[in-house]
Amino acid sequence: MSSAVTAPSPSAGTTAPVEDLQVIKRDGTLVGFDPSKISVAITKAYLAVEGEDAAGSAHIHDSVQRVSGQVVRALSRRLHAGGTVHIEDIQDQVELALMRGEEQRVARAYVLYREAHAAERARLAPVEEHPSLTVTQSNGEKRPLDVGLMKHQVREASQGLDSVDPDAIVDDAVRNLYDGIAETEVLNALIMTARGRIEQEPDYSAVTARLLLEQLRLEVGQTLELPLDLPLAEVYPKALSQLIETGIEHELLHPAMARFDLRELGGALKPERDLQFGFLGLQTLYDRYFIHHRERRIELPQVFFMRVSMGLALQEDNPTARAIEFYDLLSSFDYMASTPTLFNSGTLHSQLSSCYLTTVDDDLEGIYGAIRDNAMLSKWAGGLGNDWTPVRALGAHIKGTNGKSQGIVPFLKVVNDTAVAVNQGGKRKGAVCAYLETWHLDIDEFLELRKNTGDERRRTHDMNSANWVPDLLIERMRADANWTLFSPSDVPDLHDLYGNDFRKRYEEYEAMAERGDITLYKTVSAKQLWRKMLTVLFETGHPWITFKDPCNLRSPQQHTGVVHSSNLCTEITLNTSQDEIAVCNLGSINLAAHIVDGELDRERLERTVNRAVRMLDNVIDINYYAVPQARNSNVRHRPVGLGLMGFQDALYRQGYAYASPEAVAFADESMELISYYAIRASAELARDRGAYESYEGSLWSQGVLPIDSLDRVRDSRRKGDFEVNTEARLDWDAVRALIRQYGMRNSNVMAIAPTATISNIVGVSQSIEPAYQNLFVKSNLSGEFTVINPSLVNELKSEGLWDNVMVNDLKYYDGSVQQLDRVPDHIKARYATAFEIDPRWLVEAAARRQKWLDQAQSLNLYMAEPSGRKLDDLYQLAWERGLKTTYYLRSLGATGAEKTTPVAAPQPQVCSIDEPDCEACQ
Repeated sequence: MSSAVTAPSPSAGTTAPVEDLQVIKRDGTLVGFDPSKISVAITKAYLAVEGEDAAGSAHIHDSVQRVSGQVVRALSRRLHAGGTVHIEDIQDQVELALMRGEEQRVARAYVLYREAHAAERARLAPVEEHPSLTVTQSNGEKRPLDVGLMKHQVREASQGLDSVDPDAIVDDAVRNLYDGIAETEVLNALIMTARGRIEQEPDYSAVTARLLLEQLRLEVGQTLELPLDLPLAEVYPKALSQLIETGIEHELLHPAMARFDLRELGGALKPERDLQFGFLGLQTLYDRYFIHHRERRIELPQVFFMRVSMGLALQEDNPTARAIEFYDLLSSFDYMASTPTLFNSGTLHSQLSSCYLTTVDDDLEGIYGAIRDNAMLSKWAGGLGNDWTPVRALGAHIKGTNGKSQGIVPFLKVVNDTAVAVNQGGKRKGAVCAYLETWHLDIDEFLELRKNTGDERRRTHDMNSANWVPDLLIERMRADANWTLFSPSDVPDLHDLYGNDFRKRYEEYEAMAERGDITLYKTVSAKQLWRKMLTVLFETGHPWITFKDPCNLRSPQQHTGVVHSSNLCTEITLNTSQDEIAVCNLGSINLAAHIVDGELDRERLERTVNRAVRMLDNVIDINYYAVPQARNSNVRHRPVGLGLMGFQDALYRQGYAYASPEAVAFADESMELISYYAIRASAELARDRGAYESYEGSLWSQGVLPIDSLDRVRDSRRKGDFEVNTEARLDWDAVRALIRQYGMRNSNVMAIAPTATISNIVGVSQSIEPAYQNLFVKSNLSGEFTVINPSLVNELKSEGLWDNVMVNDLKYYDGSVQQLDRVPDHIKARYATAFEIDPRWLVEAAARRQKWLDQAQSLNLYMAEPSGRKLDDLYQLAWERGLKTTYYLRSLGATGAEKTTPVAAPQPQVCSIDEPDCEACQ
């Protein structure tokens, strides 16, 4: 209707260009002056008098142009040098212009239109002026604090949440306000007040999120000039089209994003899904994910998910339909893409991949080339894993200069400082992990990189490290035999050998050393080396323990190369070489969302996996590659890593304790289903899109699936060194037949990442982790957040046990219910926290998952009171159960405050285990 009316232009006699004017909205925010909105309002008034059939008539068009021009000229004359004008003043000028033009009937219709809108605003938020407090508007003027608006905002945010007290939030917030406070800070005061109540009632997290959403809407609405007085269902489509237009104009989004049917996409948005957010999730998106222009956000949550989906659908045959399909998956929280994908999808630099693995060559060009690659990859939000095993050891001969090598440590210092300097595009800390095989002669210094004592020039406090352990070391350790350390310059092929081939060649090199054919070596006790590895792991948290042989023996791609390391978070096991930097593209299923009425919804899980695999495969072709070796590898092999999160929440919803046979069985069952659907989905993609380039010769092409590859590890080990459950429930022959017919689209399909950040967004437990505590303060780059276990609260409520005393007890006992006599034993068992669970349960559950995975999993191990014996038993168990990798060893301090008497209002314990690098992949 209004599109037929063009905005009037002021006459040459006006003194202030209309583009210099700003309008003060009723909420005090400023927006640019838009004459077309005046035309729209006047047109509606004319049509109210003359009927909708008159739309587009020349008479109405001319009349609207005439009246609008009068209003614009009047405003321009009043504001000689530009400035601000209140929206009510503009509407007064419209009424005056209509009356002067003797359009009494139209003027009356316009007055009625204003009154109807004012009445609706009054109904929703009746004005209730505070008797003494005032607020300062953006133009500097003061007006009374509108308590009625505050009540309206909180009551809107509290809808459907019976456990919250909206009036108490308003009362507490008002008590903390001061006279003359900036009007924009009033809503923030409500947010902070609601936030402070989360520890008493988890529903306050939703209230806080909804108030933050209102703040976000105001910010985005002002930036994009959106009509926020409309229902969200009408605002969202406009917000999407405005984002795309503004993003392309300011080179924040790729021009191809304009090729979608934005009207259809806008109609597919589901504003009600904003209500799924908790405070931590929405605040994380606000701080670090939403696109912003000039420090102001220009994305609303559902627009954000649609933007990501559009970026992933750019090369689909029907991109609009696929974008809607992908949006529905992301916005439902059934699945979440990894952080780089959420950051960069649809942008000019769509670096969507999560992890990069490199091998460092043994010369200066290779070493500094690898450091440069680290910087370029880290810039665009990639987590890094570097294989340093080929670089010669300290004291090795340098043929070119006839000198001796300084070993790997001085170069690792440069790697450490590069990770600090190139902080992932200013969005989060850069993160890298260096891997070294345990036969390398520099292993002693490598183990001490994170120590707080010694020569600081040989310490790397900001990077991670991991041992790449061959099975032979474990065998020698168990036999209390010796172990020989070499420089790779003397034993270059050991780097590429594994299993029985490694064992044979290693023993040949030992014989050469005994004969004097190799002079640079060192013989140590395998048991003493193993003990030192565990000791420094406990003391410094590094190097992590990862296992070379199962990573290679079970790799589908062993025909094209060797897995020389894992990645930053130890879940990726891909080949690397001088010509190929391995790349993995990650995303995670929200397992908890697929538990319906206490059971795993297989149909929903199948649908999620099918869509997720397609989205991940699309990343490979859309991705921005900062270095050519990454493109070479990714395009040739097309690996993806579908993982999961919310495992602990899924157990809660089924009534299982983490430390139980039921949890281990569920880990097995759920991972088999995901594996089955994911492998089948990749084969079906191969049917439609073709198999990946290096498919022929892979284990897939030989009919060997992940569950079948267990035999290869068993055959390479001594009897009793490999004890793994091999039970299967599904018809895997059908999947084998599909692969024989079509091949696989992806060389690798699954990997379980830490999900440190995306699990916060979705509001579920991290990855496969047990609950850290039931009440604690989580600290990350977005600040500190009170986290309380809603499942526990609901159970305690059902038992009539949730009250302020219980809150204080949880604070006092650091989120534990084990020492609370009034809590029933069955609740204590289900809500045992990470350090209250025997870590062997974590290993047993991980082993059941590992048998179905073609890559690995980020497995943190928790031990409240570590000892040498306990650590030895735990890591040997991990090896026996066929795990490919382990991640952090988490332990509690040796001492703590003795708690024998009550304390007044203690604060929840702050979580310090969420290492910044955990977020680099997800």
